[in-house]
Amino acid sequence: MPEIKELVKNLASKHGRTRESLIPILQGVIHEERYISDEAMTEIARELDISAAQVYGTATFYSFLDTQPRGKYVIRVCKTISCAMKGKNLLTQEIEDMLKIKVGETTQNKKFSLLETNCLGWCHKGPAMLVNDEAYTDLTSEKVREIINEYMKK
Repeated sequence: MPEIKELVKNLASKHGRTRESLIPILQGVIHEERYISDEAMTEIARELDISAAQVYGTATFYSFLDTQPRGKYVIRVCKTISCAMKGKNLLTQEIEDMLKIKVGETTQNKKFSLLETNCLGWCHKGPAMLVNDEAYTDLTSEKVREIINEYMKK
């Protein structure tokens, strides 16, 4: 995959070719490709002269480093106890019903993926979710429907 090879080479030139460069390079691949493929991980290992197992271990450890294709809009619902106590489960159900998918799935048109993730850092304003990099807090069923409908129009 020549484009992945070129992308990784460019990211390594920008961030460096040390072990400390691994996460910024992985983030750069996510930014450009939307997920980190096996080919990308192999190429990163080659470029940084580290084992593919080290790259894979890092990529799969962090929940925001996706190692499988996701939709254009990745919805991450906070699954901590504080958000759960404030109604996160009802909101997740609302999103599942609207998009006709379950947590961990992507819509057939590849527009949305629905994931749960650990703390988003908005416990004081939960329940909270991210759509790509945009945070939404103090959520209600009505707010969630409005947010998802806006993304459906895009």
